[in-house]
Amino acid sequence: MKEKMKLSTTTDKFFELFGYEEGIRTLADIGFDALDMNLITCIYNEEFSDQNLEKTCAKLLSVAKECGICFNQAHAPFPTYRFLDDKAKMEEYNTKVYPKLINSIKAAGILGAQQIVVHPIDVPDKRIQKEFNLEFYNRLEPYCKEYNIKIALENMWGHSQVDHSKIIPNVCSYGRDLADYCNALDPRYFTICLDIGHCGLVGQSADNAIREIGSGLHALHVHDTDHVRDLHTLPYFGKIDWDAVTKALAEVDYDGDFTYEVGGTYLVHYTNDKVLMRKAFELMEVTGRKLISMIYDAAEKINGNNNT
Repeated sequence: MKEKMKLSTTTDKFFELFGYEEGIRTLADIGFDALDMNLITCIYNEEFSDQNLEKTCAKLLSVAKECGICFNQAHAPFPTYRFLDDKAKMEEYNTKVYPKLINSIKAAGILGAQQIVVHPIDVPDKRIQKEFNLEFYNRLEPYCKEYNIKIALENMWGHSQVDHSKIIPNVCSYGRDLADYCNALDPRYFTICLDIGHCGLVGQSADNAIREIGSGLHALHVHDTDHVRDLHTLPYFGKIDWDAVTKALAEVDYDGDFTYEVGGTYLVHYTNDKVLMRKAFELMEVTGRKLISMIYDAAEKINGNNNT
């Protein structure tokens, strides 16, 4: 078990409202230890263009250092790659997103993140889905080497073709799938980020997914859900069994950080009020500390039983 598990949060909605500098200072003041730099959308902004990326990262690092906070992980542009019936639009999107993806890996490395989440790709022909994904990830390995960072694979879900509102399993949807994919990649440059909320959407409890991955699990996206919609809401606002989750993390001797990916609640996703947003993140901080304590308490009980 990690000696001191950092409490981290994704930055997307917070930075959109507060801006980069005030956002870092405010999250540090609330009590977070680290930040998951969300580059899904802001990687397309001028600040992260080829010309400005290094300058932007230097500024972010300077403010973070001053506040005693760090960047523990990051999130690459999404979708990673798209298959479309319109071949021209497909080529246009994939041609545009690939250099942005490389830039996000570079930015995350400069910021000192341990890993950056790069979503696996939903391939229409399931017979070649694994092969296509592994080939795509291996193309990114040189950038991991260059920028001293790992790529984290995440469990995903898809939509039913019959009823598009219905969520169904897709690429790397289960813990065993994540482990299988990651075992086929170089462990020096690839790891696993389990999205706790995504598990129940495909019918697997998060604690069982954790156990299927085992010691290969090194990062998290923490949020709650009703097992029907991808809510990305605060823990205890959905149906996830957090006692079971924290116990499973202790059982596998989880050595990563506790990183939120909360963005679905009203206060986080829809508010443009800084006071309300801050209050929501203050609740997240208190809840996160409680859950981290539960992980350590569970680990102590396991170790105590092993010593008797």
